[in-house]
Amino acid sequence: MKLVSTSRILHRQSSRFRDLFFSTETLTSPSPDSLYERIAVTGDPKISVVPVLEKWVDEGRSVNKVELNLLIRKLKFLRKFKHALEISQWMTNRRYFELSPSDAAMRLDLISKVHGLEHAEKYFASISNKLKALKTYGALLNCYVREKSVEKAEALVQNMKSMGFATTSFPYNMLIILYFQTGQHEKIDILMQEMKEKGILHDQFTLNNQLSAFASASNVRGMEETLNQMEKDPYITIDWNTYAIIANGYIKAGLFDNALAMLKKMERIIITQRSTTVGLDYLLSLYSSMGRKDELYRVWNLYKLSGKRNSSYCCMITSLAKLDDIKGAEMIFKEWESNCAFYDFRVLNRLLVAYCKNGLFDKAELVLQKAVVGRTPYASTWNILAMGYVENKQMSKAVEMLKKAMLVAREGWRPNLATLVACLDYLEEKRDVEGVEDLVRLFRATGPLSRDLYHRLLRIYLAAGKPSSSILDQMKVDGLPINEETQTILKTGQDLQVEMLD
Repeated sequence: MKLVSTSRILHRQSSRFRDLFFSTETLTSPSPDSLYERIAVTGDPKISVVPVLEKWVDEGRSVNKVELNLLIRKLKFLRKFKHALEISQWMTNRRYFELSPSDAAMRLDLISKVHGLEHAEKYFASISNKLKALKTYGALLNCYVREKSVEKAEALVQNMKSMGFATTSFPYNMLIILYFQTGQHEKIDILMQEMKEKGILHDQFTLNNQLSAFASASNVRGMEETLNQMEKDPYITIDWNTYAIIANGYIKAGLFDNALAMLKKMERIIITQRSTTVGLDYLLSLYSSMGRKDELYRVWNLYKLSGKRNSSYCCMITSLAKLDDIKGAEMIFKEWESNCAFYDFRVLNRLLVAYCKNGLFDKAELVLQKAVVGRTPYASTWNILAMGYVENKQMSKAVEMLKKAMLVAREGWRPNLATLVACLDYLEEKRDVEGVEDLVRLFRATGPLSRDLYHRLLRIYLAAGKPSSSILDQMKVDGLPINEETQTILKTGQDLQVEMLD
């Protein structure tokens, strides 16, 4: 029985907490011909939005800091981090708006997402002491937690303490999240005791994090005592996340009646708070973990008129597939397909995973052929079939699907490495040099090659008697100089060619 990841439930609440900490403004809907509308059409992250900003100003249109900050937040919400960062930098470089600590915190977070943690640290070191306020320290701490960098996070919190920036629950909650994610549950109790000694209240986030640690360790007594504490505290409002965490813990401990009671409480909160589109997915996943197909359909039909999101259809299809109800999964997919305003291939992907897992490749290809008429599927869609065919030892089909995946891949997307290696092994065994070259060329378009892939190419070229100088040159360009392993491959290949001549 596969459980719902407690960290997945915790991730949503911790993300929401970080958003509350860094954000104080309200998103509004853009007006027609707004700056947002012009930038939104620039979908490719490789295309800069700076010319759009410059053109807007050249037309004599006004732009102020509040509007730009709202635009940055909207793009961040849509995960268009590079464009959001460009606007943040344009604000100060071209419009000369003065940065606030909140602005610097947002920019630091965007730099970490676009360029990585090291660049974010350099940015933090470069800003003035005036900007190194609680929010910028919090943004850097968030980066460390996201990267699971325990030592750096602990050192930063110690620095925050010395500067008087650790008087609220925020830095403690972030460390608790980090300790939970890295399995250092023993440190959570120490932190919570420290909070108690310093008079820092255990808020809802703190206690939910502790619950998650107890659930992960199947510490039923700890869960129940914490829940009892939360239910008695008049200042804590328990939401559906809390009951989801406890239900997951009960399921892990095999206490299904207890879990069912928590799911009923969770469902009542979802109904009361009218948050069905938020909590429904977790509710379905947890019922699936218990093998309760009857509850799956009951919940699904109960919320039939509540305006389900695509994610709910994804969750329902996956949940039914886990319970080997392929016909049910097909029925839900057809319900979505007949009503969807926008064809989201992520929903189809869930059905394809179910088909491949059950060896129903004819059905998978048939439904995909229908879906691609007039549409371009995601790279992940083809990749699912490639992985399925590898698992089923249909390697020629796997290679075909993998090529299709890489042909439509967006920047940053890369195929499953095990699938790529399996396909390369198959082509290498067949001595299909051109096939290997095609796959590697397509893979290279999604990002740089690893030394292992270059070495694989070298072996194939040498075995086929082809010159290897072009590969060696490209390795140097990619910062991979010849090492001992490379020299061994070259020598082995040369010896093989001499034997063939003899």
